[in-house]
Amino acid sequence: MKRKRNSHGAQSSTLLSITLVLFLLGLLLLLEYHSYRITRETQERITYKVDLVPDIDSASVSQLRKEISQFPYVKHVDYISKEDAAEIFSGDIGEDFIGFIGYNPLYPSMMVNFRADLLPQKSSQVLDGFCQAMALHDYVTGVNYQEVVVSELYTIFHKLTWFLIVFITLLLIVCVMMIHSAVQLSFHSMGETIQTMRLVGATRGFIARPFILKGILYGALGGVIADLMLAIAVITLDKQMQLNLLNPDYAPHYAAIACGIVAAGILITWLSTVPAIHRQLKTEIR
Repeated sequence: MKRKRNSHGAQSSTLLSITLVLFLLGLLLLLEYHSYRITRETQERITYKVDLVPDIDSASVSQLRKEISQFPYVKHVDYISKEDAAEIFSGDIGEDFIGFIGYNPLYPSMMVNFRADLLPQKSSQVLDGFCQAMALHDYVTGVNYQEVVVSELYTIFHKLTWFLIVFITLLLIVCVMMIHSAVQLSFHSMGETIQTMRLVGATRGFIARPFILKGILYGALGGVIADLMLAIAVITLDKQMQLNLLNPDYAPHYAAIACGIVAAGILITWLSTVPAIHRQLKTEIR
């Protein structure tokens, strides 16, 4: 009876360890996803101002806008006329500056947003190529952007993404080691059962099969429980901190993460169970 309680305790401990590890892995995957999403959104909000000559005609504006839109890395192009620029500037300073100075000194411009790219070197090459292409037009006076800020943002985004990827990889390695130890302890408590099966002529494969299937079941069950815990955590954070985590657009990605957690649980427990049970069988045979 005591051995049975110890066996159940070891199995419960194994399931708890798997669930907690998968829950932590899920939190990191959610953090990686939202960091990646925010990174892309922030990068695509960076606006590059293409200054134009004051007397540019509408045909040239349309031609230039069409040309810029055809670049594969351009996400959005918006034309700001002199009048629109004056209206925006007046709204920013809170008064009509044209009435004060008597004329509109602002130039028309194209406001360009690039598609996100997490590689700083590639982003820098794209930007340099864009500036060179714009310099070929007589009615373009220059491309304005905060070069230092843009460069630092790209570098920070790139480093953050790789930091999370490396951290998740290390966590997976730790997961395998922890679950391997927990599974070994669980199977060690069943040593007499394994020895009895060996005495009645059971083969290694026959003995190992139910233990491996049970380990896979624990991995799937731990993944499902971890998914439920993650759902509760996301809902709680969204209500407490108003983070807009329940946006319907995120549902497919959440579903993919949930399926990935279950798959990771099955894979990790399989990788941990197979060597553990075979080591246990070798020990029992000796």
